[in-house]
Amino acid sequence: MPGPARTPDTARTERAGRVRPVAAGALTVLAGVLVLGALVAPDRPDQVGPATLLRVPLEGLLAVALLLALPTRGRRLAVVLLGPLLGLLAVLKLADLGFRSALDRPFDLVLDWGLLDDAFGFLRDSFGRAGAVGAAAGGLLLAAGLLLLMTLAVRRLTRLLVRHERPATRVVAALTVAWVACAAFGVRVAPGVPVADTGVSALVGAHAGQVRDRFTDGTRFATELATDPFQDVPGDRLLTGLRGKDVVLAFVESYGRDAVEDPEFAGEIGPLLDAGDRRLRANGYASRSGFLTSPTAGGGSWLAHDTLLSGLWIDNEQRHRSLLASDRLTLNGAFRRAGWRTVGVLPAATQPWPEGAFFGYDGYYDTERLGYRGPKFSYAPMPDQYTLAAFERTERGRADRPPLMAEIPLISSHSPWTAIPRLVPWDDVGDGSVFAHAAAVTEDPDDDPDRRATAQVRAGYRQAIAYSLQTLVSYVETYGDDDLVLVFLGDHQPAPVVTGSGASRDVPITIVARDPAVLGRVAGWGWQEGLRPGKDAPVWPMDAFRDRFLTAFGPSVPPAAAPPAR
Repeated sequence: MPGPARTPDTARTERAGRVRPVAAGALTVLAGVLVLGALVAPDRPDQVGPATLLRVPLEGLLAVALLLALPTRGRRLAVVLLGPLLGLLAVLKLADLGFRSALDRPFDLVLDWGLLDDAFGFLRDSFGRAGAVGAAAGGLLLAAGLLLLMTLAVRRLTRLLVRHERPATRVVAALTVAWVACAAFGVRVAPGVPVADTGVSALVGAHAGQVRDRFTDGTRFATELATDPFQDVPGDRLLTGLRGKDVVLAFVESYGRDAVEDPEFAGEIGPLLDAGDRRLRANGYASRSGFLTSPTAGGGSWLAHDTLLSGLWIDNEQRHRSLLASDRLTLNGAFRRAGWRTVGVLPAATQPWPEGAFFGYDGYYDTERLGYRGPKFSYAPMPDQYTLAAFERTERGRADRPPLMAEIPLISSHSPWTAIPRLVPWDDVGDGSVFAHAAAVTEDPDDDPDRRATAQVRAGYRQAIAYSLQTLVSYVETYGDDDLVLVFLGDHQPAPVVTGSGASRDVPITIVARDPAVLGRVAGWGWQEGLRPGKDAPVWPMDAFRDRFLTAFGPSVPPAAAPPAR
């Protein structure tokens, strides 16, 4: 007899019956990949690669063994805890990857939350408000999604373990034996990537130690703040070797040691500095150069400014805030006490600047007060040439004024290095509108998208540093005189996408003056002649500069011994 007729509903039911197991299996595989990825994914950019997924995480084996051993109620509680914890682990690893890529250090669980606002401001200034809002929303959705998906994945895998408890126990036992053997013999799937992985424990331990250090660092820093040999020195005994001089302290954004030593950059930057040195010497100037070790890399310029000006090592936001709440004598404060007019020229200050109360400049120029009317260049609201021209017009070019000490951060070399200004005749600078026709866009012809992106970033960085240094040399040629003393230095190295991982934190520093007595005061430092420090130039920690400078230019004091390396 013929069977019952197949209706459309019956056919759909049969198809659903065939598809459902396949879909369930795919979801289980995805859950496994998600959990394994959270456990073995690297937290360092240089470890990213498929080899990391071939590791056996000890923490994963312990978690599975725990789930198998617990009774039903305890297992449910464990799932509720393990899912969100794995989600938080994944978020922490992504945060570490981002911070190591941008700042060459891991995320600080205590102090770095405040930097999220700075990151939003950087994205807004570089790519517009819509791009910044989109990036922020995407980040929040990603974090929330990881927490939810990881919890669902752990729940699904736990059900699978319970249904197949005996074979699951055997697999865990076999993997545990394999883990012990691989650990004993140091088996690796790639250099620095062991099969027997304990990365989660190491990561959690490192961040726990970081949190502990943050709670003890405040006491150490309070002791450092209280120790200052210059705190009570009267003004008539400060900086006597610079009386009558205009001292300009210029921070060149992201001007790091790699700019003068990495062949890809030094091939252009080195000859540019050498040519600039020859031009300045032809005008009667001399220069000396060395290196300072910055407390930061990739960003956090204010930490370097704090460190150089205060003579204290400021490498995190907690120390920054403590410094601002103190009465520490800064380098600009010493100049003010000694009778100079002190000026802060901050072209990137588009928001209120609370640090101004601490530094106490007699004159302060932010983006609005500088009066720029030209186009932006990526992050930079204005070109360095305009910043220096505005300083010359509003302060140094005025008649009947006292000697000046100015701090001027130059920000044309700030990432993302996608649009670089060109020098124009100084008489044409005006309100800056001339720069609408004086921009260079970085390009690279490489056909591979990844190589092209990296090469374009590095090319943009090289061009931006070259522009900033050319501008400084041209400024001295145009406006310099016997009373000008220029100190220019990098605030920090650029991000690891430019330097690669493991780069030093050294930055070049140079003093330029026409009066030979000025450089005579620093003869004992051992700095090298010229605008470009060589490989053997002295390297000091940046916090040593304030005391060395005040000592060298104080009344009749011998040069102090070079400070130890930090």
